[in-house]
Amino acid sequence: MKRPLWQELLAGSGLALAVFLLLRGVDLLPLVLVAAVAWLLLRVVPLSGLGRRFAVVSPGEGGHASVTFDDVGGQDAAKKEMLEALDFLRHDDRVRQLGIRPLRGILLTGPPGTGKTLLAKAAAHYTNSVFIAASGSEFIEMYAGVGAQRVRELFRRARDEGRARGKNAVVFIDEIEVVAGRRGRHQSHLEYDQTLNQLLVEMDGISPEDDVRVLVIGATNRSDLIDEALLRPGRFDRVVKVELPDREGRRRILELHTRQKPLDESVDLDAVARETFGFSGAHLESLANEAAILAMRVGLSRIPQWAFLEAIDKVAMGEKLDRRPEPAERRRIAVHESGHALLSELLSPGSVARVTITSRGEALGYVRNAPRADQYLHTQDELERDLAICLAGALAEELLLGSRSTGAANDLEQALAIAHEMVRAGMSPLGVVDVDELPRATAQRAKSRIIAGAEARARRLLADRRPLLQAIAQELLVREAMTGDELRARIASAEAGASGARAEAAAAQAAGATGAEVARATFAAGEGAG
Repeated sequence: MKRPLWQELLAGSGLALAVFLLLRGVDLLPLVLVAAVAWLLLRVVPLSGLGRRFAVVSPGEGGHASVTFDDVGGQDAAKKEMLEALDFLRHDDRVRQLGIRPLRGILLTGPPGTGKTLLAKAAAHYTNSVFIAASGSEFIEMYAGVGAQRVRELFRRARDEGRARGKNAVVFIDEIEVVAGRRGRHQSHLEYDQTLNQLLVEMDGISPEDDVRVLVIGATNRSDLIDEALLRPGRFDRVVKVELPDREGRRRILELHTRQKPLDESVDLDAVARETFGFSGAHLESLANEAAILAMRVGLSRIPQWAFLEAIDKVAMGEKLDRRPEPAERRRIAVHESGHALLSELLSPGSVARVTITSRGEALGYVRNAPRADQYLHTQDELERDLAICLAGALAEELLLGSRSTGAANDLEQALAIAHEMVRAGMSPLGVVDVDELPRATAQRAKSRIIAGAEARARRLLADRRPLLQAIAQELLVREAMTGDELRARIASAEAGASGARAEAAAAQAAGATGAEVARATFAAGEGAG
């Protein structure tokens, strides 16, 4: 790229001056060192043109401005709040007529990957505004005053760009907790506090009389770190929660991410949405992409249902690993996962989506559950059920192999967390207590009693179905994986056989059969469970 004429003239003049000084015998080494230091400082801390580091997009240019609210799925409540606030920018005449103070800021809070940045881009498109994006980390440097200078430059550029293009401006600051954290946390220097103070001043300076209306949108997943001064009315007037999508929201997000993908007739997005509880929008986008990659890998022109189900495991757990445990370890893994899967189906029929002993990520094997509906509250019975399922893997190992292994460590951590929650919620023999004020020994005894009760329940259920547990583990060793439907068919067949054998035994006893005949019938009932 050709440099400007003034740069060419300056370079030529500098070279001529250097040659002249050399001919006069002047030592240029100190000057060279000073010039090098000045060049480095200018590269690290540019004293002008700071606005170049912020991305600017105007409606009609594509990129950020091409995102609309129709492209954001599963966030109906957040979109409703956003649209209500943004109408102040769109209907400026009505705002002035009613004497309404326009909103200056909107704070988007929620887990990563839920669509906060997409909502900010859609807001710029909806209000026909210039979109200026920055990250909180761009404001903080090791040099004092740089952060405050960059905040001033950000707002100056927003007004200049809006004025030049005849539009309003949306300033989006991602990871805003970096510059908006509570003041006084950093004792070494006040750079963070100075940056936040400048942000407060700039937001206070937004006036309805400005020729360019500026709206600040911040995004964070740590709203607990934000300074209270920034959250008061008149600065961030609205705090919009952008939560993980529910089942219907996940289905709509999947529809958005698969609308450009050729889907097989077997694809059921409702079923995929049901099995992805806890997935964010980013997870679902990755899931759709991974399903397409799996279809391409096997040479298919359309994406089948099995590719989506396989992609769920990959996104949640990671890629399959090449490591293959020794036969004894594989048997222990199969027994462990069989215990989880069997007890999960016994206590919560229809809950298992897939059980496998294939290694993914950090897991040697796993059971993936598919809740029938999203659940946000849990009863005591449900927590006790989950506790028994957590312990079932270790108990299955103990029942069939005679001992437990370290593979149950994560299960035990989950069990302790559930027991702690039950104590905190007043579901323990202690009643309603303040967990933080309890002596540690007392709290531990309460948790131990809860866990012991769940363990006794799980042990009894597994022991009554020991042949079935062995059969499921053996099938996993051969096939490495079972779907939930296959597991349920196996359990139903075994339970039906056991019920029939027990009925024959009862009938034989009622008809006056001998003790040997009753014993044979009872033995048949136990074999039927296998």
